[in-house]
Amino acid sequence: MVTWTDLWLFALPALTCWAVAALLALRGKWHKTVYLLTICGLLVFGAYIALMWHSLERPPLRTMGETRLWYSFFLPFVGLITYSRWRYRWILLFSTMLSAVFICINLFKPEIHSKELMPALQSPWFAPHVIIYMFAYATTGAAMLLSLWQLFRKEKDLSAIDNLTRVGLSFLTVGMLFGALWAKEAWGTYWSWDPKETWAAATWLCYLIYVHWRRCRPASVRPALLWQIICFMCLQMCWWGINYLPSAQGLSVHTY
Repeated sequence: MVTWTDLWLFALPALTCWAVAALLALRGKWHKTVYLLTICGLLVFGAYIALMWHSLERPPLRTMGETRLWYSFFLPFVGLITYSRWRYRWILLFSTMLSAVFICINLFKPEIHSKELMPALQSPWFAPHVIIYMFAYATTGAAMLLSLWQLFRKEKDLSAIDNLTRVGLSFLTVGMLFGALWAKEAWGTYWSWDPKETWAAATWLCYLIYVHWRRCRPASVRPALLWQIICFMCLQMCWWGINYLPSAQGLSVHTY
């Protein structure tokens, strides 16, 4: 049986693979080795998530700590996709560093809960809703990193950011639809303007504005990059910032 105390046994080799791959990518050599090491790290860390799923007898998606596992997994995955498509040498290093931060948070502050899920979470829509959202968060996180980098470049190229944002927005949309179906099954209504749902809608709208902005005003580059950062701040508010709002204390149906 795998527990939180076993996380470092999987995280250490996974992070080692990702770090070596990132350093090789920075040198611009050994592309096949970069892919191989990154995928090996993903398999190792994915194995931990799968074993946790088996040990808990439920999807490891209930707590913030458990969702951080998925985010730590998807960050290098999206980083590898970005590196493969646009050859940004530094993206794997940044995705590895961010993944390491979330892994360290889980190592030093694990959130241990029982195997049982409350009735509202015992829905077939629960797992795909959260997993899809975690992938969307990782994709939009990569877009935000690229936006910060492009802000300091003289010759700006937003093609990768635009593509990642469209992918992220698509997954946010699907995740919201799955969430609505889950809410209907659990609470009897598709949408209740709960604080979490309100911020999810605001985040979705922000990214939708960015996509339309880029389509209608492609020459307006710097404001678009700044807006991209604002979008990601809204996303962080939706993900974990909502837990610190007075309006969500004891009132949100998304407080488990």
